Amino acid sequence: MRQQKIFITGTDTEVGKTFFTVALIRALKKTGKKVMAYKPVAAGCELINGKWSNEDARAIIQVLDTQVEYQSVNPIALKSPIAPHIAAQQESVDLNVGRLQELIKLDSEAAEFILVEGAGGWLVPLNEQQTLADYATAEQLDVLLVVGLKLGCINHALLTQQVIKSSGLKLVGWVANHIDPNMLEQQANIHTLKKSLDCPLVAEIPWLTPNGRVKNQSQSLTEIACDYVRIGEFLTL
Repeated sequence: MRQQKIFITGTDTEVGKTFFTVALIRALKKTGKKVMAYKPVAAGCELINGKWSNEDARAIIQVLDTQVEYQSVNPIALKSPIAPHIAAQQESVDLNVGRLQELIKLDSEAAEFILVEGAGGWLVPLNEQQTLADYATAEQLDVLLVVGLKLGCINHALLTQQVIKSSGLKLVGWVANHIDPNMLEQQANIHTLKKSLDCPLVAEIPWLTPNGRVKNQSQSLTEIACDYVRIGEFLTL
């Protein structure tokens, strides 16, 4: 069985990494693929049943539809919604590449697709010496870039691509996520990114709101978004 391990990063924080990750899991499951997903580090948690829990990690667990414990998906759950390395320092949590590798044994998974969602952008620090990019490099993960379409996104995307390539990793695809309905010339920006990024566009997610494009209110937004994943393109990465 061919196994793909993909690290999902973004051009910034709040660009829709988790939203796309959940939509991608749904799309893969529709094709009968076995998927496992992780969010190794999450900053910004709430206390549920006596344990700290992150909303994004819970969304991933819910869509996996398998019996997985919360901590196996998100082993580092930091309370404050701030940069992970700062939250870890404040909470006396040991945060480094080696520990993440110990907590999540990617090689032990039998799934066809293993998705690992980052936190924030590509170079988010884990500590004073290491970043999440170092973790992706240590695990030799392919990288998928979620581009939040807003003013400045072309620069952010090209800078991120450059640093990913300098890490020796392969940028296998990118996602155009419409996060700003008021952005001017959105399609022109996408056209530029298509020419400038050295990987295929695997999804273009439109602006989705309960009172906007969603027609079937019984569907979740990620159920609708999964139809915008170009799954044929993705499966050939």
